[in-house]
Amino acid sequence: MLTIGVVADTHVPDRISAVPAGAFEIFRQQNVAAILHAGDLSDPRILDDFAAIAPVYAVRGNRDIWRRTGRELPLKRVLEFEGVIIGMTHGHGGLGGYLWEKVLYYTVGFSTERVLRNLATHFPADTDIIVFGHTHRPVIRRRNGQLFFNPGSLGPLYNFARGPLVGLLQIEAGNARAELLRVNL
Repeated sequence: MLTIGVVADTHVPDRISAVPAGAFEIFRQQNVAAILHAGDLSDPRILDDFAAIAPVYAVRGNRDIWRRTGRELPLKRVLEFEGVIIGMTHGHGGLGGYLWEKVLYYTVGFSTERVLRNLATHFPADTDIIVFGHTHRPVIRRRNGQLFFNPGSLGPLYNFARGPLVGLLQIEAGNARAELLRVNL
């Protein structure tokens, strides 16, 4: 079995001062083969801390535009691990998508289903898993044969009482399972 660590919305240092040590501890204990960061790092130097554990693949979030190294991250990626195709994006859809979602949020409210429908349009139909962030809301949901996975926020939690979260993807024999783990502070 291959285990991949998944994290999003760390927001270091603009909303929290550092990645909680418990996140690194979980990824070490789980012996992750790779770490996926679904954007809003805020300071891309935190990728070096994750890279000390396993290779890191990251995408640009809406808060990553303020540093050159953040702007250099791709908006989306497609990766393959043991025959499982993973699409990664932050989920904000660039500036236009971000502004449109804000309009919808303030006029008709938040909708996880709307977010998932939109994310699916950004990747080929044979994408097995879509990893995303942005909403700070953890999601593990199968829809039209695809697994959508948002590990929630490792940084600011807004109105969610679960505490900081990281995710694990476990891949075996072409099948994938997602799990959320609470991070001790």
